Amino acid sequence: MARKATLSGFPELLPQERIVELHVLDTLRRVFELHGFSSIETRSVETVAQLLRKGEIDKEVYVLNRIHDADKASSDAGTRPDQLALHFDLTVPFARYVVENAGHLAFPFRRYQMQKAWRGERPQDGRFREFVQADIDVVGDGELPFHYDVELALVVVEALESLPVPDFRVRVNNRKLAEGFYRGLGLTDTAGVLRSIDKLEKIGPEKVAALLREELGASEEQAQAALKLASICTEDESFADQVRSLGVSNELLEQGITELSAVISEATRRAPGRVVADLSIARGLDYYTGTVYETVLVGHEQLGSVCSGGRYDSLAAKGNRVFPGVGLSIGVSRLVSRILATGAAVPSRSVPTAVLVTLTDDSSWSAAQDVAAQLRRRGICVEVAGKAEKFGKQIKYADRRGIPFVWFTSEDGSHEVKDIRSGQQTPADPDLWSPPAADLLPTVSAAEPQA
Repeated sequence: MARKATLSGFPELLPQERIVELHVLDTLRRVFELHGFSSIETRSVETVAQLLRKGEIDKEVYVLNRIHDADKASSDAGTRPDQLALHFDLTVPFARYVVENAGHLAFPFRRYQMQKAWRGERPQDGRFREFVQADIDVVGDGELPFHYDVELALVVVEALESLPVPDFRVRVNNRKLAEGFYRGLGLTDTAGVLRSIDKLEKIGPEKVAALLREELGASEEQAQAALKLASICTEDESFADQVRSLGVSNELLEQGITELSAVISEATRRAPGRVVADLSIARGLDYYTGTVYETVLVGHEQLGSVCSGGRYDSLAAKGNRVFPGVGLSIGVSRLVSRILATGAAVPSRSVPTAVLVTLTDDSSWSAAQDVAAQLRRRGICVEVAGKAEKFGKQIKYADRRGIPFVWFTSEDGSHEVKDIRSGQQTPADPDLWSPPAADLLPTVSAAEPQA
């Protein structure tokens, strides 16, 4: 990912980098399936109206036009609601998917989804225009018990602990707590306050206070109280006393405190130190209604959140039927970019091939393919050499490719296999021989910490 891209924001990976990305995806898939999540895939495009119905992010959406329609599109004053656009996340398409397929799903529906998404924003460290996300959600029909808010935080902790990433913290807040507090202060545009607080880490408290005063009409006292709330961060339930000490009373506030306390209490017991109550977390999207999450890598906070999401109670609805849900999205491309940049993961080789079958002469190609087929039938990844060069050149080719074993067939039909790392060469039967389990497929291990 450190290589300069010819098209900014659209990364391409070398084979060894792709192995690291596949390791991340395979690990997440394994953890998600262990917890009972089913895999789905949604289409890459939605209508503009569908994408923009829960928050104004039109500057980030890539709209699709056919080449033949380009001249007409350029003369239009704006995009049409029925125009197709690439999805910018997986949550909004998933909400549409649930509504359209509700009759075929068993609720609560547990899904995971790993796909690319696209956003037309300025590329920077860990932020791309084309990127991979891995989402998990639980959606109910009419209602969804609160304990799923707790469960998803714990699933993500388990998933991230399984990856070669730095130490991390899942920062949790509750929109009810924040909105109730703002209402108790007398601030009516709670969504506007949340959007301002969401900019705290980017622009700092003084500029956020100015936004609250100038754009939302808050008094200096109200602005400072909102900032005091956002400054509260604890690893246990003591945040609740700190909130109440600010002297604001509101029924929604108390409900949010209760819900956030439940998340922190269980997380403290099952994943101590991993999940913290951080009341600066707001999440800018309007569809979140309760628990909200953001995850940072310790020491790499400037990268931004690598996993975020929350509870949404009305994102998906069909007539009087509502499908509340809670979900989290892991920024796979962002994680992989940091893993590669820091050298935190080391692939055992850059190709899936475990064995190169050599050629003694041009007429031996067919017999070499027979050997390869015998090995492949038992799940061993095999290449046949491209040319009948000297064995030394064929071995060098295997070495350059990172292939650990080279196969030789003698004129009498006997076989030998050479481990080119150790130099050991032994007799082998293509119907019986297998590489050690560690060499069967590429593996990814955490790099040794530097002294």
